[in-house]
Amino acid sequence: MPDNDLVDVSNINSNLLVLQSFKPSMFLRTAINVLLGFGGVAAFIFLLMGGIQWITAGGDKDAVDKARKKILGALIGLAIVLSSYAILYIMRALFNINLISINISQIGS
Repeated sequence: MPDNDLVDVSNINSNLLVLQSFKPSMFLRTAINVLLGFGGVAAFIFLLMGGIQWITAGGDKDAVDKARKKILGALIGLAIVLSSYAILYIMRALFNINLISINISQIGS
């Protein structure tokens, strides 16, 4: 019966070389993409929640106002996320400035 608690250490050096090949700009690019993605998803979820809140308000003026404010905030957030992505794309397309993949060298290299 093989022992599954043992760790295979035969390729640790190759894993370390892969980790050393990562640059800080790769992490920055990934962070920007993840944040823009999460912002868009969060704005869409708040938009849906506001719509559901409006539907279930049942004619209550205060509940409709709360739902309207939630929808407005979600639309503003979605506009901010989409416009920031559009600005990054326009800068890359028109001026050949790729702000998503900034070249940051590693410390000590």
